[in-house]
Amino acid sequence: ILDVVTRIRELKDAVEAGEEDLPEKDPGAEIERLEVKKARISRVVYRNLTPWQKVQVARHPQRPHACDYIENLLTDFSELHGDRQGGGDDKALVAGLARFNGQPVAVIGTRKGRDTKTRVECTFGMPKPEGYRKAMRLMDMAHRFDLPILTFVDTPGAYPGVDAESRGQSEAIAQCIQKLLTVNVPVVATITGEGGSGGALALAAADKVLMLEHSVYSVISPEGCAGILWRQADKTTTPQAAEALQMTAQHMENRHIIDDIIKEPVGGAHRDHALVYLRAKESLVEALEGLKSLEERPLQRRERFLALG
Repeated sequence: ILDVVTRIRELKDAVEAGEEDLPEKDPGAEIERLEVKKARISRVVYRNLTPWQKVQVARHPQRPHACDYIENLLTDFSELHGDRQGGGDDKALVAGLARFNGQPVAVIGTRKGRDTKTRVECTFGMPKPEGYRKAMRLMDMAHRFDLPILTFVDTPGAYPGVDAESRGQSEAIAQCIQKLLTVNVPVVATITGEGGSGGALALAAADKVLMLEHSVYSVISPEGCAGILWRQADKTTTPQAAEALQMTAQHMENRHIIDDIIKEPVGGAHRDHALVYLRAKESLVEALEGLKSLEERPLQRRERFLALG
């Protein structure tokens, strides 16, 4: 794909520069032929990605993040800050109230950041205890005012630092999972990139779990798995770990861990944000519509997640 794209770029640059000694008699026709070839090759390649290649697509820096989905799918968004327990405001987790398709909802998402500064501020999308407690605060509010909860998950896992552990990281994750399993409102979670370990499950213990086509969901990263099994994570062991983890959206759907896959544009979600937003909205509308008449919602949600594994 890169070879074809490079040749297209070279031809376009040559045409713009007015070069006349090109080997192609009709550079315009050649560019069109190469564009068709690029599309054909891309479809074949992305239809047959290995699990490790899907991990790399899921981690692409230009992939839409939670804030992008909030901005393009929701209206009247009002962000809430702080956990109200003295922990402060965790920038790795965004939470607030908004309207989706005209309906009031509570929305929670992980935030990775786009550049070095914001990624450091957001701890690369790994929430700390105060982030999960902020999420629980919003879940309580949603329960009180009968608001559906939408979550957008893209995290390699909860922040593993000593300071987070000292403030009760594992307890915060467990409490967050427990809170999601008990709120009596519809909950729809969407894995948009990485869904790593309990840090992701804390926001994805939902009635309906959706995944983007090239996103991943697992108990551990391929690098972490390779480090445990083979004592090293390298170019050989990491792809093997990704294969063994069966972490792709297709694996998750086959195991009935998720409910639906949101198809991505050829080349990944970062290739066409607008199309991803459109397809995500259609899936979310359908998921929420199917939960309107569901009775004993918390009990069924709890039984579903206790049955995993």
